[in-house]
Amino acid sequence: MCVEIKHQCQGGHESAQFSNLDNVLPASVINKVYCPECQDKPEFDAATMLADNGWIIEYDMELATYLLEKHGIDKEVITPEFLFDSRYSTWQGMSPTDMAESIRERQEIVALAKVDKMKYIETLKSWSIDRMKAFTEAGWRKAQQVSA
Repeated sequence: MCVEIKHQCQGGHESAQFSNLDNVLPASVINKVYCPECQDKPEFDAATMLADNGWIIEYDMELATYLLEKHGIDKEVITPEFLFDSRYSTWQGMSPTDMAESIRERQEIVALAKVDKMKYIETLKSWSIDRMKAFTEAGWRKAQQVSA
């Protein structure tokens, strides 16, 4: 089970949605989040940060390492990339705002069902394929992993 976690970016522009695999790590493993519009981003530190398409996630690596070692994960493999790519602390969806956007887009598509059922079915079929293609083309990290 994954619990939804929301973090406001440091500039207050966007809210990013995260999920932490099986709640092994608490929400507090994410120290700060910076969106592309944030002005006062710190210098990138690969030991504690992950960059994804203009967004930066700053992790509490001491906490993450402590908790993941208790789950039998070797300290040497625990990096920000490992946390993100292994889904221990990652976007909920393909991007920081994917879930909210997905809900809004699906509501628009569902509205078609009342008006034109064939158009609804056609739109629904192409929607998920087109979304994944757009995420991949935009360079989102999780979409690159899926398409690899």
